[in-house]
Amino acid sequence: MARVKRGLTKRQRHKKILSMAKGYRGRSSSCYRIAHERVEKGLQYAYRDRKKNKSNFRSLWISRINAAVRAYGITYSEFINALTKANITLDRKVLADMAVRDADSFKVVVENAKRFIGEAK
Repeated sequence: MARVKRGLTKRQRHKKILSMAKGYRGRSSSCYRIAHERVEKGLQYAYRDRKKNKSNFRSLWISRINAAVRAYGITYSEFINALTKANITLDRKVLADMAVRDADSFKVVVENAKRFIGEAK
């Protein structure tokens, strides 16, 4: 059996990890072993935070909608409840965008939803 030295393969693997570690502090960007650990941890954080990002945006949209509807004298929970009763199926992302960028159409949605506040199903 011939001996395999792995020169090219090893260099490519190391180069890939070290290029992913660019910008890290200290030896984390230049030493393969340390860089490998940091890159793996960084990828774990990236995976976790892609999930967390969705939650962060949802809470941002909710706070924007809440601030916008309080100007019309209702709370967020009353507004969302009234939207479901009124059969208005706009998601929170669109509602928050309307509240920030298109106040006139958001006002129309709020006025339509206000008619259903306090009604029983």
